[in-house]
Amino acid sequence: MTTPPEFLDRARRLCVAPMMDWTDRHCRYFHRLLSRHALLYTEMVTAGALLHGDVPRHLDFLPEEHPVALQLGGSEPAELAQCARLGQQWGYDEINLNCGCPSERVQRGAFGACLMAEPALVADCVKAMVDAVAVPVTVKHRIGIDQEERYGFVRDFVGTVAEAGCRVFIVHARNAWLKGLSPKENREVPPLRYEVVHRLKREFPHLQIVVNGGIAESGQVHEQLAQLDGVMVGREAYHNPWWLASWEHDFFGAEPLARSRDDVEAAMADYMARQAREHGTPWSAIARHMLGLRNGLPGARRWRQVWSDHRLRELDPREVMDLAHRPAALAA
Repeated sequence: MTTPPEFLDRARRLCVAPMMDWTDRHCRYFHRLLSRHALLYTEMVTAGALLHGDVPRHLDFLPEEHPVALQLGGSEPAELAQCARLGQQWGYDEINLNCGCPSERVQRGAFGACLMAEPALVADCVKAMVDAVAVPVTVKHRIGIDQEERYGFVRDFVGTVAEAGCRVFIVHARNAWLKGLSPKENREVPPLRYEVVHRLKREFPHLQIVVNGGIAESGQVHEQLAQLDGVMVGREAYHNPWWLASWEHDFFGAEPLARSRDDVEAAMADYMARQAREHGTPWSAIARHMLGLRNGLPGARRWRQVWSDHRLRELDPREVMDLAHRPAALAA
């Protein structure tokens, strides 16, 4: 069952970005233990991988992950429509089109940030998906590509795609440099220009505009929510996941989840044991996502070392948890 539209709109106030190799189903299960309301995203799934690959491997998720959005990568309208239908059938709450990834591998597939140069094609893709599904179709993009910094470039992109039926735009407030920078450098080198995103909201007040890029603490979130509909947090949510536990009260006006870090770790250990039993998934493939849980606390370094120790892979996750909490001298 998908999430009601009014709940989904609220969930967009604060969401966790799609991040390759990070926001898989295990990471999303972990994040959901910390925040009940935040919208979570899959890693980007390419249309080709979905249409010609293992669909359950790409799309399976647990009901506890709702609200959850599927991010697609592609540039062929009919293929994207077919993938959007699969996403809706699987129960995703939103289908998102990636028009922001600058990697050369993605560019070779003729999608990602390079699509911003072809707004009419993006509009065709969005129209095909909107016609195919009942859930919202959204677009994640940059404020420009390469050295193109005119506001009119991103304004015209948003305007054209909105006419095709997109009502939610997630805007990474940096340009994407398609040549000369790695994906990591593309998250750091092009300057952040939040004022461009704010201007988009003023010019398109009927659209939901969510900002992404460089936001790493609650004060910044409050500042952006004063002008925009939502904030998408990326790597800070992954490296400092306990921050998510404050989101319920601070940004959703809800009661904080009554869970301590120990409670969350214990729930994850039980989840790891269940995944190993039912699917043969090694606990190390899951534990990597929670290594930031105790950042800044005494003993955090040793705790991470234990949960990262592949020599312990035959142990039950509860046993690993016990070792992680023993004094170093006793555990040696």
